Amino acid sequence: MPMTLYADPHFTFRFAEARVVPRFHLEGVPPGTPVLVRACDTAAPLARAVVGEGGWVNLPEPLIVRAGDGFEAVPQC
Repeated sequence: MPMTLYADPHFTFRFAEARVVPRFHLEGVPPGTPVLVRACDTAAPLARAVVGEGGWVNLPEPLIVRAGDGFEAVPQC
């Protein structure tokens, strides 16, 4: 069985233009998985949410992301 040397547990979202993000999609994360959403550059927590059907994460309040900024979604297993 091959051994995995590195796996990135974060899903990073970065945007060239400012936008409001009410939800996002996580591929391969099962429904019901808690997710910590944090700022990329400071790792400051922005929200907590749960993965829904089809991998969609609906945020309790939309994130306002400035141009060039982003966020990470970290599944909490």
